[in-house]
Amino acid sequence: MRNERHDERLSDAELELFLQYLHRFANHDLDLVALMQVGDPEYPAYVTFARDPERGVDPTAYRRP
Repeated sequence: MRNERHDERLSDAELELFLQYLHRFANHDLDLVALMQVGDPEYPAYVTFARDPERGVDPTAYRRP
């Protein structure tokens, strides 16, 4: 694996650190998906990912810093 910014090979320590971070974030994302799938069957929750807010939602409530 190479560092594209400096056009050089990653050292073994850098590669190990990268793989640790990758593993940690992959587990975190899987945990989030599992949390979204769990819920009360009588009160389901639906999640939508979109670039524009749904009708009736105030876009200023979701401003990014």
